Amino acid sequence: MTELLQIRGLNVVFSGFRAVTDLDLTVSAGELRFLIGPNGAGKTTLIDVITGLTRPTSGSVRFAGEELVGRREHRIVQLGIGRTFQTSVVFEQLTVLENLDLAASFRRPLAARLRRRRDVSDQVAAALETTGLAELAYRPAAVLSHGQRQWLEIGMLLAQQPRLLLLDEPVAGMSRDERARTGELLRQVARDHTVVVVEHDMDFLRRFASTVTVLHEGRLLCEGTVAQVQADPRVQEVYLGRSRKETAGLVKEAS
Repeated sequence: MTELLQIRGLNVVFSGFRAVTDLDLTVSAGELRFLIGPNGAGKTTLIDVITGLTRPTSGSVRFAGEELVGRREHRIVQLGIGRTFQTSVVFEQLTVLENLDLAASFRRPLAARLRRRRDVSDQVAAALETTGLAELAYRPAAVLSHGQRQWLEIGMLLAQQPRLLLLDEPVAGMSRDERARTGELLRQVARDHTVVVVEHDMDFLRRFASTVTVLHEGRLLCEGTVAQVQADPRVQEVYLGRSRKETAGLVKEAS
């Protein structure tokens, strides 16, 4: 598989605190990669570095052969990287359609952005269809359920036509049905995009993840399939917070 994202020797230090240490990570095109770890593991910091929100102390982040370190956030978006945050960024006073159209507008000339559009672009229509929000297109975002808001945010990324989507805890606060629907949505999105998901929900991980990377204290602890990660004693002790004896039946239970 083609390597899309290459991170080498990444270090991030904040006032003497090492948030990320000597991190090497590779994500191939077409992957649905889950990124997990306890609080303070460096997951969100890593996403911030990739998207230009945080400047690393040292190291390299290359996307499709282009170095990202030192680029402005909007330039990184233009290269084909989109992200969601832990808190919602939808515009409640706008309709679902208007939110999607606004997200897609950065690819249009300024004069076109200022004009009120009366048609629906192909990428916006596709985002509506993929997220299952077509029937809510003309409803204000303020009336959406929590899960629907999250789907709208994913749709807003899709409308930008990125190659890589970085999703920070997309199922946090969702109901069981919403989590299941979100997992299916991620699988569908991953057919045409590369997706990296930061997540804490282990049940969601077991059901929908294929490749998992585990971080701990800013370092890569291990990576592999769900079964491989769950069987790793370091993950059992560090991430799950249990002793080896207590977690002896964990893999058997999940298999």
